Amino acid sequence: MDKFEFPVKYYTGYPKDLGPSRIIPFTSERQFVQLLHQGQPVVVAFTIKCTYTHHLDQVVEEAAATFYPHIKFVQVECPKYPGFCMTRQRNEYPFIEVFYNPELAASQGKSVDPNITKYAVEVLPFNYDHSVYGFREYFKKHGFKYVETD
Repeated sequence: MDKFEFPVKYYTGYPKDLGPSRIIPFTSERQFVQLLHQGQPVVVAFTIKCTYTHHLDQVVEEAAATFYPHIKFVQVECPKYPGFCMTRQRNEYPFIEVFYNPELAASQGKSVDPNITKYAVEVLPFNYDHSVYGFREYFKKHGFKYVETD
């Protein structure tokens, strides 16, 4: 029977060693804007810490490691930053959105402070399967360029 034993070369379901976390924790809107200006798409997971979001947290962690450094992943804990989450006008958590292509807004409007510059950014909802495969297919469909690191 020894001749039939061979090493397993496929994923067996055990946790993968992803190395250090590639998820960027959300700290402020200013930090988020700076991240957008680096030029890569930014995937934002709007979550709350509970048992229902545990699976999504693992998926986002694996996807962040897979698509690093070409696509950035940010996780926002909405109870800590309710203002930022409320601007998204969604009330069902968790959800994911992809921000990309920041440009100077066509109209700066009537700004009280001349030091404030307005930007327009494109936002797409993520409505694919919550898996690395789902992210891969989503990025292909929307033309985001990346190289997978595994």
